[in-house]
Amino acid sequence: MNIVFRQLYDEDSGTLSYLLADPMSGDAVLIDTVREHVGHYLTLLQEMNLQLVWLLETHVHADHVTGAAGLKELTGARTVTGRHAGASCADILADDGHTVVFGNEVIRVIPTPGHTPGCVTYQWRDRLFTGDALLIGGCGRTDFQGGDAGTLYDSITTRLFTRHDETLVYPGHDYKGQRVSCIGQERTTNPRLAGQSRDEFIRLMSELKLPHPRRIDEALPANLRCGRATDLIDIHAA
Repeated sequence: MNIVFRQLYDEDSGTLSYLLADPMSGDAVLIDTVREHVGHYLTLLQEMNLQLVWLLETHVHADHVTGAAGLKELTGARTVTGRHAGASCADILADDGHTVVFGNEVIRVIPTPGHTPGCVTYQWRDRLFTGDALLIGGCGRTDFQGGDAGTLYDSITTRLFTRHDETLVYPGHDYKGQRVSCIGQERTTNPRLAGQSRDEFIRLMSELKLPHPRRIDEALPANLRCGRATDLIDIHAA
């Protein structure tokens, strides 16, 4: 399978970002970037002789500021987020069935609301980029940003767990050194979902009592503006 694929990690927020590219055309896509790593992304693109054409967000993040604004300004790439994310600044507000084309490759948009109303999953070849909807051994919280546990359960069980067992799952976060899973594994072993009824899942999620993300007051307003904040973006940060 002739593809370009890199998984990138931000230690501070536990965010997993992804670089995809069509090697024939050199067209590249970045999913869920982190502002502090803009310089690193640009270096990587240059070293691999790639041109960034799309910046995709799975949702409006509460724990880090996206690098989309700086990368768009420096590369001319277009931005994509879910239609119901609330980030009207994006070039494309994607809904069910929307496709993103780069070179000879196609990414399909799957709405997976619940963690937030605007969450989407991106499907590329045999893999799903699930953002915070489905994590490895977990799922996104539903207690703020318009989250709804019943909606998240429906999204995961009807839109993700119906895929082939071998479909790869690449989440938007991980805090335990786990980097990839598959639908079959998550359907049968994910402790928040395996064997749980919808009502049981809703009750479980209501009892989590998690603290709010440390950078929420900075990240949410900036990400609703596609990463544009009042402070300057340091493009040399790695």
